[in-house]
Amino acid sequence: MIHAHRLHDARQLNSPNCSERPAGMEIDLLVIHSISLPPGQFGSNDIDALFTNALNPDRHPYFAGIAHLRVSAHLLIRRDGSMTQYVPFNKQAWHAGQSEYQGRSNCNEFSIGIELEGCDEQAFTERQYQQLARITRALLQHYPKLDSKRIVGHSEIAPGRKTDPGPCFDWRHYFDLCGVADEDRAILAATGRVE
Repeated sequence: MIHAHRLHDARQLNSPNCSERPAGMEIDLLVIHSISLPPGQFGSNDIDALFTNALNPDRHPYFAGIAHLRVSAHLLIRRDGSMTQYVPFNKQAWHAGQSEYQGRSNCNEFSIGIELEGCDEQAFTERQYQQLARITRALLQHYPKLDSKRIVGHSEIAPGRKTDPGPCFDWRHYFDLCGVADEDRAILAATGRVE
């Protein structure tokens, strides 16, 4: 499923918004995001445009304030479950921004960022959960320092600045689909994401 740090069944669209990880840095964090462009609208090519520095600031009033940003994610999962990979997993995608996890700043250096097409106000689709869980299992197998206790939402590494993936993201369902072991539930419960 993962070959040369790319998903074999994802559409590949290279983003320039990436960089090499620091020498010897291992991937040990998975960050779940959500994005919709324009906000609350789905199905356009505007996410691709944002991540490839091609977003037209005149196309929508919201875009004037973000078209200058240089951001990306490793992977986007659309509402229908289709996927686009922008950055190979062994490189830094610029997805986390100013962030901190367990005392370590700049989470881009050691994390993988997955975007779900969605927003805080609407439920995600079952196809998205199924794809996200399938990819998560593959990542856990492929990158040995990554484990189910080190999966977070963007809001957890950038509190007060970010809210995604938001209150409509069903962490329990996601972790059930991932097959998270019972002994890890207590650790995950401490985050408030699962009971």
